[in-house]
Amino acid sequence: MYAADARHDNPALAEKLAYIFTLRGGPSIDLTIRQPYLDLLHRLGDPHLKLPPVIHVAGTNGKGSTVAMLRAVLHAAGYRVHAYTSPHLVRFNERIVVAGMEIADSALESLLDEVMAMPEAAQLTFFEITTAVALTAFARTKADFTLLETGLGGRLDCTNVVPVPLVTAITSIGHDHNEFLGDSLAAIAGEKAGIMKPGIPCVIGPVHEQAVLDVMTQRGAEIGAPVMLAGTDWHVTPLPDHTPGKQNIMFEIAGDRQYWPRPGLPGLHQVANAGVVLAVLHLLEQNDYVIDKTAIMEGLRDVRWPARLQHIEKGALLAALPPGSTLWIDGGHNESAGAALARQAQDWNRLGDKPLIVITAMMQTKRAADFLKHLAPHSDTLVTANISGESKCWPATALAAMAKDAGAKTVHDAPDLAAALGWIRAQDRPARVLICGSLYLAGQALAMNNAKV
Repeated sequence: MYAADARHDNPALAEKLAYIFTLRGGPSIDLTIRQPYLDLLHRLGDPHLKLPPVIHVAGTNGKGSTVAMLRAVLHAAGYRVHAYTSPHLVRFNERIVVAGMEIADSALESLLDEVMAMPEAAQLTFFEITTAVALTAFARTKADFTLLETGLGGRLDCTNVVPVPLVTAITSIGHDHNEFLGDSLAAIAGEKAGIMKPGIPCVIGPVHEQAVLDVMTQRGAEIGAPVMLAGTDWHVTPLPDHTPGKQNIMFEIAGDRQYWPRPGLPGLHQVANAGVVLAVLHLLEQNDYVIDKTAIMEGLRDVRWPARLQHIEKGALLAALPPGSTLWIDGGHNESAGAALARQAQDWNRLGDKPLIVITAMMQTKRAADFLKHLAPHSDTLVTANISGESKCWPATALAAMAKDAGAKTVHDAPDLAAALGWIRAQDRPARVLICGSLYLAGQALAMNNAKV
């Protein structure tokens, strides 16, 4: 947990969130499902047992994008959908979407007051309390589906209290939060696989390590959870952009071959996430939910999920860059994300139209060197920065040293994002600018971009 998690533009909510942030060790993470949390849920009427049908999603990368695609498709199909995701980018309310709308300030404040009046509240963490708020809001509002994204891991994540979800999904396994989940991919996979439930099908995205595959299949077999593996039970393949009809994904499952548009989220890695979505939709249809072809096409095309290789086409940040520049924002912060951004950087560099300038800042809990080793060699200039208001970020000078070691051609360090952008503006030449390395940095960038020019 970081300071940005507790900020809010509503003074009353800012005060309440800041207080909750100080409880039980403040920003520390307590990864366990503890009895006081379960007692609190019971006092609230056991909302986790009264939710609309739940789709529970875990994964190192891609779980937020997957939830966003599912939400877009189900909305297009006419369903009312709750969604819980974290962290937020600009406003806390982004985390709790109630029947398709971000929770209102008044409803959020009322629920926070109700939860904080419970005797167990003082013993709980920020994430436990805010998850309880979300579950309560969902249980009290009619909807057709609940989409739950794990906060960290799966087995001990406090979203993992729903005994019988409709479907579970695990998007990817990579190194992140190793201090909590373990140093090996197999250990991390074991934590993610903790969301599997007896008799409930689990869709699993592309797996590249045999040890991870073994953990997933073994866990499924142990508890009787049908496992639907990418590359075995279903396949997703990107097709060339010139494919007739603009259906640029081929999806195969149960002997059926389907063609769909690429998702509206840029990046080849989103094709794999779309495959997870399509496999989940296949399971929903087997459960007699009606999701027509038009809704799937519309949802995939129109999905939006900020700070996932987001192209900024207007706003204060773009206006402040040299004329002819382009701006992209991505919140990826681990080695897998660095590799995905490196592939995108190579595609951009093949165009040869303008230099790529990367602005990056990262929290100290992230393996910055692993992220940079993929991306740094493909930047013309890499500018490191501190994250304003976050004491636990990597110092810009330390990141700059890592970037040099990783093979960046030119490195510059700046005190913050505004100064990094000012340095680019002073170069007075069009550039392709990528802001990346942290969702907290991405959130600051999006907030600055919405400011008046």
